[in-house]
Amino acid sequence: MNDKLARVSPVSRVTLASPLFWLIRGWRDFVRHPLPGLLHGLSVTLFGALLYAVAEQQFGLLVGAFSGFLLVAPVLATGLYAVSRELERDRLMSLAELVALWRGRDSRLVGFGLLLCLAGTAWVLTSASLLVLLAPAPINTVADFLRHVVLSESPLLFEFWVLLGGLLAAPIFASSVLTLPMLIDRDCLPMNAVRASWRAVADHPLVLAFWASLIACLVLVGLLSFLLGLLVVVPLLAHASWHAYRDLSASASAASAVGGR
Repeated sequence: MNDKLARVSPVSRVTLASPLFWLIRGWRDFVRHPLPGLLHGLSVTLFGALLYAVAEQQFGLLVGAFSGFLLVAPVLATGLYAVSRELERDRLMSLAELVALWRGRDSRLVGFGLLLCLAGTAWVLTSASLLVLLAPAPINTVADFLRHVVLSESPLLFEFWVLLGGLLAAPIFASSVLTLPMLIDRDCLPMNAVRASWRAVADHPLVLAFWASLIACLVLVGLLSFLLGLLVVVPLLAHASWHAYRDLSASASAASAVGGR
């Protein structure tokens, strides 16, 4: 029994190695109950394929859309947070319960999800506009992007594009790293969840910067594998994000208890 509790209980101290343990625990959740994760991964993969089919010859728009995926991904994983929560209780969540969760239309989840979608749309438009204005030639294909942006003779065009995306993504990540799992787990106001998310980032900046880089790298692997890697990457990151929420919340609670003495 003690071994079981050690496997599922959150820790009160978060370290730079914690993101790796979140991935390990997320993988265990995925393997233990793979069907919900595979369905989520399949839906994202099919959406990505549709996006590619629509914007295949507009790569400048397409690259912004795929990078914007990082901003809206947390809301797509909402059901898998609930799956991980039930696994902690030694219970497998049924597909009917997952459908009921989505059909419940929790106004808190819907409202925050819309904000993330707006942020993603803003980045897509900003990215496309930047490439149109600054790239020396139209960006219609992958080769165009590599030639005129990544290897551009224009000074620091690619670096500026990456920096601009990072500046937009950073506050979105800080606002969402705990928010959606917390809204699934607790009856709290979205603003309170966002504050808790920002507090976690302020308390553990290096840990969460490392976590954000792991997320970006794994999503990139998923995209570069002709989207097929997203079948596994999406559920892995979703389950791992639940464990990130649990550990960061436990760490904050422990810190509050120490500070209150």
